[in-house]
Amino acid sequence: MATEQLPATAVIRISQAVFDHAQFPDVREMSLTTSDFLIPAVKELPGLISFYAGVSPEGSVVNVSIWDSEEHAKQLDTLTAMVVDARQAAEKAGATFVRPIINYPIDWTI
Repeated sequence: MATEQLPATAVIRISQAVFDHAQFPDVREMSLTTSDFLIPAVKELPGLISFYAGVSPEGSVVNVSIWDSEEHAKQLDTLTAMVVDARQAAEKAGATFVRPIINYPIDWTI
């Protein structure tokens, strides 16, 4: 069942990182701090529908974004603010990224 609210080519991009739960305060602070430069950089990219970032005290970080196409979702793979600046800040705070990052075609929404 295809959704009528999103383009037929829309995708969900999920990026995850893990960390020792004792590092939660540092990783949460990193998430809040990197938002200062990530939000404007990501908002400039064409095709963005929405973006969510969260840090769990259980030791996991997730970035979930919705894009109008896989091509547009893949822009994050080369966005300097994401792949250099934010990654370095996350690793310094103790987070390790899970690879690969996967883009999922959207079948339906509520």
